[in-house]
Amino acid sequence: MSVAGFKKQFHKATQKVSEKVGGAEGTKLDEDFTEMEKKVDTTTRAVIDIMTKTTEYLQPNPATRAKMSMINSMSRMRGQEKGPGYTQTEAILGESMQRFGRELGEESNFGLALIDAGECMRELAEVKDALDMEVKQNFIDPLQNLHEKDLKEIQHHLKKMEGRRLDFDYKKKRQGKVTDDELKQALEKFDESKDIAEVSMFNLLESDIEQVSQLAALVHAQVEYHSRASEILTQLCSKIDERIKDCSHKPRKEYVHKPRTTLDFSSISENHNGGIHSARSPGARSPARSPARSPGEHERPARDDASPRRSFTRLFMFCLNTVDVPLCSSVQTRLHLFFFACPSNPFLSPFFLSFFCLSKFDIQGNAQGALKVKGTNIQNGGIKSAIF
Repeated sequence: MSVAGFKKQFHKATQKVSEKVGGAEGTKLDEDFTEMEKKVDTTTRAVIDIMTKTTEYLQPNPATRAKMSMINSMSRMRGQEKGPGYTQTEAILGESMQRFGRELGEESNFGLALIDAGECMRELAEVKDALDMEVKQNFIDPLQNLHEKDLKEIQHHLKKMEGRRLDFDYKKKRQGKVTDDELKQALEKFDESKDIAEVSMFNLLESDIEQVSQLAALVHAQVEYHSRASEILTQLCSKIDERIKDCSHKPRKEYVHKPRTTLDFSSISENHNGGIHSARSPGARSPARSPARSPGEHERPARDDASPRRSFTRLFMFCLNTVDVPLCSSVQTRLHLFFFACPSNPFLSPFFLSFFCLSKFDIQGNAQGALKVKGTNIQNGGIKSAIF
């Protein structure tokens, strides 16, 4: 940029700051021009928003749209053709229906109905793809062309007009320091830019019938899609109704109970691990297998319960007298009664001894966290000395 151009840009910035901050009044435009400028601005915002919302209507999944955009961008960078199109939800649903229908088989009424419904969804996906293509060609692309050419051109003319207006106002404010020729030249340039911008806005607003025709193309494409979809769904309803009628006229199959599994106890070996052993009483043995014995042969002597009782009595009295823990008389009485009342049972003796030890020993915690029993020091889970 030359020095003259830099000075001109500086003067424009000075004039704009004085208008925004200092409250200086610039050249006012007529009401018709201001009204057209507002309409053009509204048209620009409408075109951008409608294109975005139409794409979301045709392709509602944002993740899939982002993936498609990335694939198409990479394809253009590599000079390749466009990537795969948008995957319709009807196609996904139809594929699932057909897969499970084939798994159920032809003998299943539900499986056959799923196959028919899946084929219908596949056709709906094809019709939806046709709708996407038609709307893109006849509605989105013309709006995109309008935004990138006509509207951008109008914005360029308005921006150029605004710059020349600031230059004219700056020179008009410094009328004594600027020659009349410079001021007149600035005014001519401003009027020229204003006329060009006004004509371009007028032509756009007067030719809005083109946008109406583009909107009509969108509506016609939707009508075609819905009418075709209605035909496909109507045919599917007819198929399903016929299938329901056929199934209702068929005789209902009755369930035939299968015989239950029986177990032959005679075939089970006695020595079979995990099997069922037959129980026989000792007196029911066959004389051939067990010969007769005399009553006094191999007879065990009667079990003497007094000897184990006396041994356990000594152990009990030793524990009771050795552990120096005060017990009330009622507790001691109950322990004695329980001991002498119980039979001499080898399974009961360890249980009673454990119960007695847990209830008799006086366990106290010292400052170091050790446990003490009379004659016993338990620390860190190990017994250092015991009373027995």
